Amino acid sequence: MSTDWVAFGYLLSAILFVFGLKKLGHPRTAPRGNQYGMMGMAVAVITTVLDMHFDGGIVGWTIIGGGILLGSLIGYIMAKRVEMTGMPELVALFNGFGGAASALVALSETWKYLENSDAIPDNELKLTVTMVAAGLSALVGWMTLTGSLLAMFKLKGGIEVFGKWIRTPTWGPTWLNPIKGILFISVLALIYLSTEDPTNTDYLWGIIAISCVLGIILVLPIGGADMPVVVSLLNSLSGIAAAFTGFIIGNSVLIVAGSLVGASGLILTVIMCKAMNRQLIDVLFKSFGGSEKQELTRTKAGSDADEVAMMADGAQKIIIVPGYGMAVSQCQHQVKEFADLMAEKFDTEIKYAIHPVAGRMPGHMNVLLAEANVPYEQLIEMDEINSEFSECDMAIVIGANDTCNPAARTGEGPLAGMPIIDADQARTVVIIKRSLSVGYAGVDNDLFYEDKTMMLFGDGKAMMTQLNNAIKDL
Repeated sequence: MSTDWVAFGYLLSAILFVFGLKKLGHPRTAPRGNQYGMMGMAVAVITTVLDMHFDGGIVGWTIIGGGILLGSLIGYIMAKRVEMTGMPELVALFNGFGGAASALVALSETWKYLENSDAIPDNELKLTVTMVAAGLSALVGWMTLTGSLLAMFKLKGGIEVFGKWIRTPTWGPTWLNPIKGILFISVLALIYLSTEDPTNTDYLWGIIAISCVLGIILVLPIGGADMPVVVSLLNSLSGIAAAFTGFIIGNSVLIVAGSLVGASGLILTVIMCKAMNRQLIDVLFKSFGGSEKQELTRTKAGSDADEVAMMADGAQKIIIVPGYGMAVSQCQHQVKEFADLMAEKFDTEIKYAIHPVAGRMPGHMNVLLAEANVPYEQLIEMDEINSEFSECDMAIVIGANDTCNPAARTGEGPLAGMPIIDADQARTVVIIKRSLSVGYAGVDNDLFYEDKTMMLFGDGKAMMTQLNNAIKDL
């Protein structure tokens, strides 16, 4: 295969990646974006395989073909079996696999120096660039793998071992931060030493081991409220690892794809941090809530579904505010049924207020509601819908706490300055929640105790089912 055809194949692949990334910016076009990405990866794989074949032949066609078939089968099964509520865990796992794949390719390129010292480039600059890129790929790749695996278990809430459920800890004392710095510097030192002695296996295993530990202790202190930031950051790191690997093997499409993933993931991370009024460095090195939670000194009488149904009778506009509780109870279908009932019986306008960090990953609420066939036009981002709450007859908050806590406007406490959903501006507020307990930030919510607020205490699915039955009986 000529060099020109290889370059054209990689260019076509890169174009498909760019178009795919563009289409992923909107829920309606996201499926087409995934298709473009799949086509781009298929073109890249075919181009690479044909280039290897015509360049000198391929050893191990069986292994390559078997790997492609096995990977495709595993991916298909996982995609078919996973529930929409399990998408955050799957995304975290895929991020880890991406980082590990890049690290393994980099390892294979440096391993040949260990097996054959004659393969070491005579050009000192080329050797230095290769070893530095391989070291950085190992650092980012293995760190992404262990960090992503831990993030996956944090999203699941724990892990089952021999039939016993063990909750994932959130542990991060202040003295752990200097340890992170020391480990990072140690890896950089080992990378430098490896450029001086590429055949030393101690440096190689040291880089891998320390990188794996670093990934664990980076994610270990991070709690549920910051998981959207962590997921997007790990996604970015998996792309960066791929770009480093592209430099090692001289593959332009891998550099392009890795750079696109790394840049887009980093942009998304910044957006998530902005939505929480948080700095990325605070997410990684400082605790956020969870340590000192406010003690509840107030009480609030709960309402029942019949009362809420009577208040909703004849409402002209209702805004639903989904949160983590909706994902946990998996009540998105009951929420959709409620919206259909209100539109059918009372011709009520229904909209959904989506906070950027609601749930456990970016776009989590959008994905859950899309599964329930909620029209995309009804999913309105926070900045656009906040102005509509003042003319809203009822706001129904399902399992959200910090994202609609008025304490964020006070300028004090963990939530200070965090943009929130203005649910408290609605004429009537209904909050579906198991109890009055504080959110992850540990701050009591004044909205719960307002006279216009009605509390439905209980599981989200159970409460929405009761509410739907009450509306049917009106």
